[in-house]
Amino acid sequence: MSADQPVSFPILNRTRNFLIAIVAIILGVSLFLGLRTESTSVSLTRLEQASTPLEIALSNGKPTLMEFYANWCTVCQRLAPDMAKLRQEYSNQLNFVMLNVDNTKWLPEMQKYQVDGIPHFVFLGKSGETVTEAVGDLPHNIMSSNIAALLADSPLPYTQTSGKTSKFSARLMENNSQEDPRSHGQQVVD
Repeated sequence: MSADQPVSFPILNRTRNFLIAIVAIILGVSLFLGLRTESTSVSLTRLEQASTPLEIALSNGKPTLMEFYANWCTVCQRLAPDMAKLRQEYSNQLNFVMLNVDNTKWLPEMQKYQVDGIPHFVFLGKSGETVTEAVGDLPHNIMSSNIAALLADSPLPYTQTSGKTSKFSARLMENNSQEDPRSHGQQVVD
């Protein structure tokens, strides 16, 4: 061997490569698991299942936040994680009610509150009276401020329509005929 040739240690090279591979695998698994836990989504269906039934919310003496939504509504989907956080934060003090506009069961409520865009939020006082309504993509801090004011029995600071909504039109039903909830109020012409 000449003086300018590097000395090769095959055992050290293999050990170094093995350690690099182990560290890479550990980092890869950690990254995968970290991203996986960060991306847990909240579905509207799960929020509805966890919500307080309307009949109970109107009679249990707690203020209520009622949301009219639809699974196809992109704004509603985007707000679901914020609604889940708010529910977790305030569920002991406030009823959270989710009403799917595609369920004709809620047609009387949709007409009562004149739901023509979703998400449509109705803030109800302790005795079930309407305090105010808000429509659209409301940021977490605005919803939180409204909820805090509702709980304090103070005027709600944010009640104007804000942001994007998904259009919804509920037509008055003159008879008790069943209609396909996916029609969104449109008549089918034969």
